[in-house]
Amino acid sequence: MQKITVALLSGGISSERDVSIKSGNEVFKALNKEKYEIIRYDPKTDLAKIVADHSKIDIALIIMHGKYGEDGTIQGLLDLLGIPYQGCGVLASAVAMDKLISKKLYECEGLEVPPYMVVNQHDYHFAQRSIRKLGLPVVLKPVKGGSSIGMDIVFSESDLSVALENAFQYDSQVILESYIKGVEVTCGILGNIDLTPLPIIEIVPGEDYRFFDYEAKYKPGATQEICPARIDDDLAKKVQEYAIKAHKALDCRGCSRTDMIIDNRTIYVLETNTIPGMTPTSLLPQAAQAAGYTFSQLLDRLIELGMQK
Repeated sequence: MQKITVALLSGGISSERDVSIKSGNEVFKALNKEKYEIIRYDPKTDLAKIVADHSKIDIALIIMHGKYGEDGTIQGLLDLLGIPYQGCGVLASAVAMDKLISKKLYECEGLEVPPYMVVNQHDYHFAQRSIRKLGLPVVLKPVKGGSSIGMDIVFSESDLSVALENAFQYDSQVILESYIKGVEVTCGILGNIDLTPLPIIEIVPGEDYRFFDYEAKYKPGATQEICPARIDDDLAKKVQEYAIKAHKALDCRGCSRTDMIIDNRTIYVLETNTIPGMTPTSLLPQAAQAAGYTFSQLLDRLIELGMQK
């Protein structure tokens, strides 16, 4: 059987470069070497090489997070070169990366989102008025970004200035969002046209963490991830339906993972990840394992869906 030539892209230049490299290393180890000829590229240094090699690449696996990887830019380059890839296209990738636009699309689909306001850089007075309107505490996050980088929870007005200064390092717009205290869950979706919701994972950050921040996401043992989530069947079905609705609202393909918070049986959609973490212990692979996929089989399925597109 002729091997499929896979371009494995990881690294890049975003603030999530280290996570991307780690994910790329794990994906490389898990890919079946009998089925795939794997060529590794780091878009930080290898864009010209990708262009030069494009005619021999059957499919690309984009294992990148943050700007210039998850936001449609690398997807656009691959489209120009005629290289198929797993996951979402340019538009869905860009929209999912923009928390403001994605919230508006969720709302159009009738999905609940936490009340929110948007603050532009240097508009500190509007930010003050916003937190008074939303009420404390508020969640503060850059409009474009991932891995909870630049995110914080503001419990008092005196904390606002420092939190904004940190968030504005990563984007010129920041979302202020009412803090919803509840059960945090995430639900993965696999498929292009026929969509399969995966088992739901409940996320419980350790006592040392106020929320599921960067360290809580990636430090071993920092967070308890419970699959299936400790919710009843009716609520679980509704969470999966919301994940499918969010996936469709953003025009996702291949896979996505949507994060939500449940408060008194009301489900609030937070955001959708178009390239979820890809180590064996990451959330999407954990959910896939609960559905019967090994990590290697999950990668096979993502490649298959990418080549179908």
